[in-house]
Amino acid sequence: MQATAAQNRKAVAELAVNGGPKVRPDPFPGRHMLGVEEKAAVAALFDAAIASGNAFGYNGAAEEAYCQAFAAFMGGGYADAVNSGSNAVYVALRALELEPFTEVIVSAITDPGGMMPIPLLNCIPVVADAAPGGYNTDPDQIAALISPLTSAIVVAHIGGEPVDIEGIMALAKKHDIPVVEDCAQAHGARLNGRLLGTFGDLAAFSTMFGKHHCTGGQGGVVFTRSEALYRKARQASDRGKPFGLPQGSTNCIASLNMNLNDLAATIGKIQLEKLPGLVERRRALVARLTAGLKELSSIRIPALLPGAEPSYWFWRLEVNEDALTCDKAAFCRALAAEGVPVNPSYRAMPHEYDWYVNRRVFGTSGLPWSAPQYKGDPNREFPCPNAIAATGVQFNLGVHESWGKREVEDALTAFRKVEKAYLKMED
Repeated sequence: MQATAAQNRKAVAELAVNGGPKVRPDPFPGRHMLGVEEKAAVAALFDAAIASGNAFGYNGAAEEAYCQAFAAFMGGGYADAVNSGSNAVYVALRALELEPFTEVIVSAITDPGGMMPIPLLNCIPVVADAAPGGYNTDPDQIAALISPLTSAIVVAHIGGEPVDIEGIMALAKKHDIPVVEDCAQAHGARLNGRLLGTFGDLAAFSTMFGKHHCTGGQGGVVFTRSEALYRKARQASDRGKPFGLPQGSTNCIASLNMNLNDLAATIGKIQLEKLPGLVERRRALVARLTAGLKELSSIRIPALLPGAEPSYWFWRLEVNEDALTCDKAAFCRALAAEGVPVNPSYRAMPHEYDWYVNRRVFGTSGLPWSAPQYKGDPNREFPCPNAIAATGVQFNLGVHESWGKREVEDALTAFRKVEKAYLKMED
């Protein structure tokens, strides 16, 4: 027992967080997602503009080519490129023509941009807890919130991990409620062989610089297989222009200009060609890491839905605190000190943020919650115990396609080193 205790003290002292040598003294590699291919395509766009004397704009040949390529990637349908993922959610909801002061069910764990469009449309966000043990919601959590006021459901596939979208769609169909899939983090992910984003009535993607494929600094895409919804999305994203309406029609709704542009689309089209290989490399990487982490007592690898093929925007892992002398926060601090890219807490729950708590959407009016037309409870709270429990013990490992053999070995070495320091001694 004394020898084991001494070894444990030595292992703790050797942790980088306590001044010991780091497993990985130099940073993990960047993604290198932009290359000579994008540079050449952008240069050609500039060359054409210089030769013609006309600046490139939006809704041009480049943007049309990107939208067609995106729709083809999704297996057919219609794509409308917009200038952010948040606006993709907004445009998708706007295309549904939701009545003000109705309720839209939305995942608890999501980006603020996945929830804020709801009150901006004068609808009320109703927050669905995560399923037990994870970040994503599920049909049971959503079913508990459906009421006569429910007008739509927005469901996020967090971290590129598929939600039970088949079960949610069956529930939504039963109640005749449209569904928007928030695929901002789930490019190329599949469930039972089918791409996420093809289940719902519409899907919203983010193409900002950190996502699986990008259109430069910012961007987004609205996807649907319904031509009618596509026309409404186009109207919503470009100041109500009468797309699909008879000749002579004028702007048909009040909206804003949320278009992408030909420069961004030029980048996006090249990026889209790289996407399948990128996703496969991430899956292969996670498979190699899984084989190593399965040997550890300190880490649990959460189970996926049957038939799920994530695209791993990040990899969700769980600290087994029962096996350790430290908590998750200390374990993650030690991993980070060894040079491993971890996000120790993904409590991304926008309904806990100031804007929601203080109802700051339209001045200080409290609208849309305070409107007399809203027939629900404006003070309703959504505690979301499952989401809080999951984020309390789980963390995100920042894996990506540019990791190689060395990165895998260094990450596993760091996990083993930290476990050795904090693993409880046997009696």
